[in-house]
Amino acid sequence: MFKHAQLESVKAWIGDPAHRALPLHARIQRAIRQLILDGALDMGRPLPASRALAASLGVSRDTVESAYGQLHAEGFIERRVGSGSLVSGKLQRVPRTGSRPGAVPAPQAGPRLSQRGAALFRDGGVRDFPAPRPFAPGVPETRGFPLHTWERLQRQVLKEHGTQALRHSPPQGVEALRRAIADHVNLERGGHATAERVLVLTSSQQAMTLCAHVLLDPGERIFIEDPVYHGARKAFDAAGLRCVPVPLDGHGMQVALLGADPAPARAVFVTPSHQFPTGTTLALERRLALIEWARQRQAWIIEDDYDSEFHYAGRPTACVQGLDAHERTIYIGTFTKSLFPGLRIGYMVLPPQLVAPMTVARTLLDGHSAPIPQLTLARFMEDGHFGAHVRAMRSVYAKRRDVLADLIHRHLGDVLTPTVPAGGMQMPCTLNCDIPERTLIDHARRTGLELLGLSGLHASAGGQPGFLMGFAAYTPAEMESAVKVLAEVFQALAPPRGAGTARR
Repeated sequence: MFKHAQLESVKAWIGDPAHRALPLHARIQRAIRQLILDGALDMGRPLPASRALAASLGVSRDTVESAYGQLHAEGFIERRVGSGSLVSGKLQRVPRTGSRPGAVPAPQAGPRLSQRGAALFRDGGVRDFPAPRPFAPGVPETRGFPLHTWERLQRQVLKEHGTQALRHSPPQGVEALRRAIADHVNLERGGHATAERVLVLTSSQQAMTLCAHVLLDPGERIFIEDPVYHGARKAFDAAGLRCVPVPLDGHGMQVALLGADPAPARAVFVTPSHQFPTGTTLALERRLALIEWARQRQAWIIEDDYDSEFHYAGRPTACVQGLDAHERTIYIGTFTKSLFPGLRIGYMVLPPQLVAPMTVARTLLDGHSAPIPQLTLARFMEDGHFGAHVRAMRSVYAKRRDVLADLIHRHLGDVLTPTVPAGGMQMPCTLNCDIPERTLIDHARRTGLELLGLSGLHASAGGQPGFLMGFAAYTPAEMESAVKVLAEVFQALAPPRGAGTARR
């Protein structure tokens, strides 16, 4: 018969709400199996008779017999006529940790990771926001998305393609979507794209990871903007690249510094249409100089055009890829921000010589993107719904941008200075008080607000502390409530009079 503690362990396992989805006999079987694995039941130890255990647990004998039968089939117990059931004597190699169900586990040393694995874990990855929290940057408004239209188009796709839509997609992407993307880039961004040069991916983050691994070797240098998009830098760092920061001014990256650097670099990463996080636009003469630098050095330009659809003062400038006659530019775009994050579709427009290598490399990451969303998105774009949605959201976001700027001036004007962007979905705000940036971020998060610090986006020291505050996904009323909460955070953390200047 079980000891009292062993019987109570079985009862606790059976009654655990986390196990309620399992049939009762399976719960009993797994509870006894765990006792065996934990060393609480030695090999050769007799188990209670099924009738006795059933009475102790308040279940039918058939239920216990089913549990014993499964344990016997898996080799955990032996069943002998006249001797009943006992723990198998062939389990000498089963690890005996001495732990019991419900016991606090002993501290475990961290796993031994590769250098790349350790770098990935140390950098913390890129944080997404499953449920939008006020001021989280880069989050679009999804409540206004034309879901009924999307649903109707998806039904059309399934009716037209049938079970073929359930198969693998070509690794380069569905041709109809690649053609729609090429038309969009050419018309709206002044690009030079064809369906044959488009590679459909799950995200711009995947595109940057591919660029880092396919175009450069560990230890090679890549120029990056300073400050820079954190997802790009983490992708390059994880690939073992040496990121060389290039400072910005009011006209974007100071491209002249690339040519003045005597050490070779294989690539440069830029967000020229709407620099992340400052919002500046790379001047035309600098774009041309960047293209010439890439031609002379046979280097690559990685152009992230992450939110160019949302420009609030006239049309955005043409992309670098459309100006590059030497085909040294990789253009990255995404629908995560222009439509909705759950779509998980991004893309690259590649120089012809990179299409095959990038497509093959992509098959080692995730193989392909799901066909049904690709086909639906292609139809959504072809029928004009994409353009209509972007125009509607552009108007909504422009108003919300102005609302946020006004709220900051009214409620936080003494501690934050906003820079009203000409485009995009977030607003950079510099900090003008003595409260450390990190302290404010942590306290704001505990109140339900999400702020992205500016200091951490700088590769070099001396960056002005502050925040990047998203406004696209939040109504004016939601932003007003959130700004008032943030004002209370500042008041609660206000340092004594006479403290120094702003700190990180």
